[in-house]
Amino acid sequence: MSERPISLRQVAFTLLSIGIVILLLQFMEPVLMPLVLGALLFYALDPAVDWLERAHVPRAIGAALMLLAVLSAGGALAYSLQGQALTVIDELPAGARKLAATLRKTPGVAPDALDKVQQAADALQAADKPAPPRPGVLRVQVQEEGFRASSVLWSSTIGLLSAANQFVMVVFLTYFMLLSDQLFKRKLLEIVGPLSQKKVTLLVLDDIATQIEQFIKIQLLTSAAVALVTWGALAAIGLEQAALWGLLAGIFNSIPYYGPLLVTTGLSIVGYLQFGTIAMTAAVAGVSLLITTVEGMLLTPLLIGRASSMNQVAVFAGLLFWSWMWGVWGILLAVPMMMVVKVICDRVEPLHPVGHLLGD
Repeated sequence: MSERPISLRQVAFTLLSIGIVILLLQFMEPVLMPLVLGALLFYALDPAVDWLERAHVPRAIGAALMLLAVLSAGGALAYSLQGQALTVIDELPAGARKLAATLRKTPGVAPDALDKVQQAADALQAADKPAPPRPGVLRVQVQEEGFRASSVLWSSTIGLLSAANQFVMVVFLTYFMLLSDQLFKRKLLEIVGPLSQKKVTLLVLDDIATQIEQFIKIQLLTSAAVALVTWGALAAIGLEQAALWGLLAGIFNSIPYYGPLLVTTGLSIVGYLQFGTIAMTAAVAGVSLLITTVEGMLLTPLLIGRASSMNQVAVFAGLLFWSWMWGVWGILLAVPMMMVVKVICDRVEPLHPVGHLLGD
């Protein structure tokens, strides 16, 4: 029996449906982002909460303890490194001026690039010092500066309030997910169709949980290893604020391909601004490149590929797509979201061709 040919109408309807889904994903980013982050935190903390529950600790208390431990650790880390972060911010104007002076001595650099670097240095320097009042226009100048200051203060306040609101939403959402645990799985199994669909749904949910938990474990271990090794190596070289740069290296390590490149480039600039010699700049860049290449470009993609059974082309394509969809958050969340897509495609028969394309 010959297969039924696919009509042009079916193709058009499929493409239209995909376009609508993409538009909805972009439009609903403020709603979907806390849900995705909360789900990732749930999968990260759920094994520990389950262990506490088996140890006769009530689930409500265990979930609260795990969230409190994570928030306390993050706050303690940020507090311990705030001095180094403030030092780096204070050194930005001098670093920008030094970079501009270096570019002037470099043949082949466009004057426009020099002007932009110098303007950035002047703007950073002026941000710390109020502009002196000019005679004769004191009243107009004060009103203008006051208006600008209030506008900046208002926009900054709105941004901070929005970020704080998102943070609180993610924390509470994660807590409620940890409390519910298997509740939504049971309810979803109750509302799906016949027994065959229940089995497929259960397999999909279990596979998603296994893949995400394994990915989070791998990512946490590898990022911590990169942060510690980078911190030690940079401190041995003599780079200032080595702990801060090690932490940033660990954070950017969660971005396959892009992360190692950004870390190496940034540390090269920092190394040159501090030491001022090509040899020390090459040493800093070489150490960073060695660590991020061995772990970020070889080990992490290999482990992630095994955990998710995705080929590296699919991982990179997912990075491109989700970075276009959700910006920085899309880059950070691309791999786990591609894992979810891969699991669904492998278990749902009409989507098997897509799962085969994503597989290794």
